[in-house]
Amino acid sequence: MTDTDTSPPDLSLPALFLKFLRFGLLAFGGPVAQIAMVRQALVEEERWIAPARFNRLLAVLQVLPGPEAHELCVHLGMIARGRIGGLLAGLGFMLPGLLLMLMAGWAYVTFVVGDPVLAGVLLGVQVVVLAVILRAVVRIGQHVVLDRLLAGIALGSLVATLLGVPFWIPLLAGGAAYALAARPVVAGALVTLAILVAVVLRDNGMTIATIPVTAAPVTLPALFLAGLKGGLLTFGGAYTAIPYVRADTVGRGWVGDATFLDGIALAGLLPAPLVIFATFVGYVAGGPWGALAITAGMFLPAFAFSLILFERLEALVENPALHRLLEGVAAAVVGIIAATFLQLAAATASRVAHPAIAMALFVVALAVAWRVKGAWVTPAILAAGGVAGWMLAP
Repeated sequence: MTDTDTSPPDLSLPALFLKFLRFGLLAFGGPVAQIAMVRQALVEEERWIAPARFNRLLAVLQVLPGPEAHELCVHLGMIARGRIGGLLAGLGFMLPGLLLMLMAGWAYVTFVVGDPVLAGVLLGVQVVVLAVILRAVVRIGQHVVLDRLLAGIALGSLVATLLGVPFWIPLLAGGAAYALAARPVVAGALVTLAILVAVVLRDNGMTIATIPVTAAPVTLPALFLAGLKGGLLTFGGAYTAIPYVRADTVGRGWVGDATFLDGIALAGLLPAPLVIFATFVGYVAGGPWGALAITAGMFLPAFAFSLILFERLEALVENPALHRLLEGVAAAVVGIIAATFLQLAAATASRVAHPAIAMALFVVALAVAWRVKGAWVTPAILAAGGVAGWMLAP
């Protein structure tokens, strides 16, 4: 099948929206399952584009920040009906998860907060969410950390994050070090400069268990910017948004780590891109308008890159220097996620009344996440964690 043998059907805009709304209603199981579903329907069955072109499109989207499955829907909608089609396709795909997460945020604030029984159940869920996150760190790392230099960048980023270094320093240093690996003197000078800046800016009060919490008022612009930072820095999958959203919400005292993990758990249960956890965090911190503000920031890059910039992206990603820069940034992101896992694990452990039971639950969940595949695995792990959660209540 060649590119000239394929083309989208002549769909009206409402029909296009409804088609992607259906995809959104069935979007369980994370980005791999979501992309497979769209590929089966639009490439294999309806032949909107050829498989080779689909693969090239995915390769481009892999180097962009934002949820890949959502960006894919935006671009396919644009192929069918231009930029309005892309906008409608993206909205259709994200709408079911957004509405369900708004309902979940309302139910959480109304019924769950302050209920000791439900708190115990959610603590069990938080323990197994850590297993899911750890498995995601390893999976991302297997695709990103491909040589010793990238491994060193990831390790350095992990240590820097645990020491309280601002996130942008390891990102810039990692990207520059890998892009300039052929010029070690220049790369070494840049990394040395990054270390000096980090020493000056580092918060000495940071520990592995916490991030520095600075009380700040909850405002809609601040929530929007928190989501926007997450959306712009989501390289390599939705899990990479976790440390940035956490820093701007937990780090400002708007929510606690327990609530933050509850949001990640709920996102894993819903038919939606995982970054929809930001909607939950925004709801708890700032109500319905806060949820919409942080969601708008999170998804804006995913819309913007496809709708505005795609014509120029294929030329950019062919640049070898840019490839190496992004590979170095991605390795640094792996280290930041790993550090965030350690911080969340330490914060969760401090609330557990029965550490042996919690560790056993974590190990079992990790083994299942490691060995079993399928769209149902993550929801099943989270449900099992909830059932076991009452054993962990203080």
